[in-house]
Amino acid sequence: MSLRTRLTLLFTAIVSILLALFCGLLYGVAEQYRLREFHARLQAEATTAGHLLLGQERISLNLYKLMDRNQLTVLPDEELIIYNAQNRLVYESGTDYLALTPETLTRIRNEGKVVWREATREIVGILFTDQQRPYIIVASAVDTYGVRTVASLAQLLGIGWCVMTGLMLIAGRFFAGRMLKPISQINQRIDTITATSLSSRLPEGSQGDELTQLARRFNRMLNRLEEAFKLQRSFVSHASHELRTPLTAITGQLEVSLLAEDEPDELRATLRSVLDDVRGLNRMTNGLLELAKASMDASAVPMGPVQLDALLTQIQAKIQQLQPDYTIHLRIDPPDTHASDWQLTGSEALLRTAFFNLLDNGGKFSPDHTVWMQLIRQGTELQVTIHNTGVPIAPDQLPTIFSPFLRGRNANGHTGHGLGLALTERIIQLHQGQIRVDSSAEAGTTFTVSLPG
Repeated sequence: MSLRTRLTLLFTAIVSILLALFCGLLYGVAEQYRLREFHARLQAEATTAGHLLLGQERISLNLYKLMDRNQLTVLPDEELIIYNAQNRLVYESGTDYLALTPETLTRIRNEGKVVWREATREIVGILFTDQQRPYIIVASAVDTYGVRTVASLAQLLGIGWCVMTGLMLIAGRFFAGRMLKPISQINQRIDTITATSLSSRLPEGSQGDELTQLARRFNRMLNRLEEAFKLQRSFVSHASHELRTPLTAITGQLEVSLLAEDEPDELRATLRSVLDDVRGLNRMTNGLLELAKASMDASAVPMGPVQLDALLTQIQAKIQQLQPDYTIHLRIDPPDTHASDWQLTGSEALLRTAFFNLLDNGGKFSPDHTVWMQLIRQGTELQVTIHNTGVPIAPDQLPTIFSPFLRGRNANGHTGHGLGLALTERIIQLHQGQIRVDSSAEAGTTFTVSLPG
């Protein structure tokens, strides 16, 4: 069942139920009004009969019967009965429609007024007192006109309910179609969007309603997907190029060695060159694997408590062990802070890789291979700054410095594949942190990493 049909049926059902309740309430009010009016007329008939037959200026019973049979306002099948205090019949209109039991007479005498119904006959019994003598007067009749009027009203309400339900069904389907038309347009546009046409966007409209918000969010998702596809294509293109270059060099050197009758020293030199290419290829492959690992879902990465000050101290010692000509200055500010203040939740192995890359790059691009690193706390965040005074990064390259395989012009003459900073950014983002870079000829280059503490 389509959404349009479900909305139409739901709308029609709700309104039909409410309309049926209203019609039922209207019928009930009309019925109660008919009963009150008819009972009031019966009570008036009984009171009038008491005054004429039992009052001080009474008339004869025969004369009253004659008047009762011939008056224009007589009720349909009307009957009037009067009993004295001893439950003896004093007067009866003669139609003999009603039979009263002693229990009923006792009840009327105790309550003063009793109203009840037998089949279609409405009955009112009252206690009438004349000169300290109590009488019971019972008036009854059939409200033919009132019942017929209320029945006609019920029939009219039923027909009206059926007609309005049909109209609501038609109107509901029409307006549901109008309301869902933008969704149909969105569905048609979505069907045209493929991997080769991610630049297409949904019409957002200007209403500002939920459908407009849905279209805007979908377009933002398409923007992210398009950007991801572009990055993927760029990544594959650069990776293929970077992998093809050393493989081509290795293949060429081996083919030349096989064709030529080189001396052992020349063969060893060729093998050393091939080994260097293989090592570079291995480093790049490891970088790609680390980058893929850092790009996975955060929930798939094991997290635990990490003592950041101790981790940075270990990385400082490791780099100076691997690169003896590097000088790493580490400052923890303030130095007497409790160890728990430098603790965060994360992956120690990934954070080690991220800060190792930053320090290694800082030492590589600094003329004297000197790097300054500082750890401070900024509110609820731990902030690490890594600074060097090497050749600055060009301003037009700062926005793409963290893209894979993209290297700045200041990297000319330095080995690398452009994966270190991309890997570092992925790791920091995986830890819900931020990384930014500021570079100028006067101040040097500074990387600032902020991590939630």
